[in-house]
Amino acid sequence: MSKAAWFHCGAGTAGDMTLASLIDAGADSLQVIEILGGLALDDYALMFERTQRAGVGATRAIVGVHHHDDHHHHRAWRDIKQLLIDSELPARVRERALKVFGMLAEVEANIHGVAVMDIEFHEVGSVDAIVDIVGVCAALEVLKIERIFCSNIAVGHGHINSAHGTLPNPAPAVTALAALRGITLIGLDDHRELATPTGVALMAALADSFGAMPPLTVSSVGYGAGTNDIQGRANVVKVVIGETLEQTVLSGAGQDVQLLEANVDDVSGEVIAHTIAELLNAGAHDAWATPIVMKKGRPAFTVHALCDLAMTEKISAVLVSETGTLGLRGSVIQRWPQTREEKSVTVHGHTIRIKVGSGRIKVENDDAVTASRALSLPLREVLALAEQAARQLN
Repeated sequence: MSKAAWFHCGAGTAGDMTLASLIDAGADSLQVIEILGGLALDDYALMFERTQRAGVGATRAIVGVHHHDDHHHHRAWRDIKQLLIDSELPARVRERALKVFGMLAEVEANIHGVAVMDIEFHEVGSVDAIVDIVGVCAALEVLKIERIFCSNIAVGHGHINSAHGTLPNPAPAVTALAALRGITLIGLDDHRELATPTGVALMAALADSFGAMPPLTVSSVGYGAGTNDIQGRANVVKVVIGETLEQTVLSGAGQDVQLLEANVDDVSGEVIAHTIAELLNAGAHDAWATPIVMKKGRPAFTVHALCDLAMTEKISAVLVSETGTLGLRGSVIQRWPQTREEKSVTVHGHTIRIKVGSGRIKVENDDAVTASRALSLPLREVLALAEQAARQLN
């Protein structure tokens, strides 16, 4: 079993609502604020207050920024990335925050037609938005949440005002994020911005899947209040915290995924290795190569990639551009990913990430290699020490 959180976004979602829901569900606000202290940000105050939305008791998160202009301060993605890299945040908090901002940067770059590293965040680059995103990642860490799930997400209609001017509602970044992860958006008869880019990015980057609540042994429930108290509808994000149920290898319906394949006989092993790395960086669940023999006895490789259905076009483009193949084939198959927990151990002062599941321990090789070089120890020795430390966690 692993500890999980399922977010109900039937009234919409926003960064502050998501953060408040986790506090309401039991995350210690002082611990969250202490973790946020690892960011090189000042001149803000994070507060929480009890309130009601349509009669439902909830918590509201308020970020007070002492310099008023910073509410609309522009920050480039490269600057936010460096801020997070240079921070003293716990490793998984940093990784989750980088994933959220990285996905936002990717969709914003596509919308504006610029390079990802050149993108500038407007509302999302303000201090309160950074605090919301990193605060959510901190609260997840305080609650020891390993897996995240999300419902379909409600959105409004009409138009909204932004730093770029008047935009269609939902905002372009919201629909782009939904397309990237295959999220179902449900339109409500409301002209307000029910789902913000910050709120949707948190779910798009961190959630394993979207839809009905998975089987959970519930331990707590929290409600995060939005700014407005809307008559007839509780303007809240609801989070349900609990333990996932033990599953057999093939229990439940499998997850539909796209298998893409290409045969190539005119590229080097180095190109194959680079292609696999790029497929994984682009969001494939897995990528690998199989040696084959083609006509006239020519040695070749089949390059395979496994991805979400919504990612088919993006992963196909990477596979074609990196290999130069003249064609692809694909099929929809099912996979049954097993429950796993991501933890970290320390080997002679170096943090190494591990994955634990089904009685197995998998050490993050890149972390082990970095520690091996820094400690002047053989890689196999560092791997053994990391596994030994992992077994002592329980």
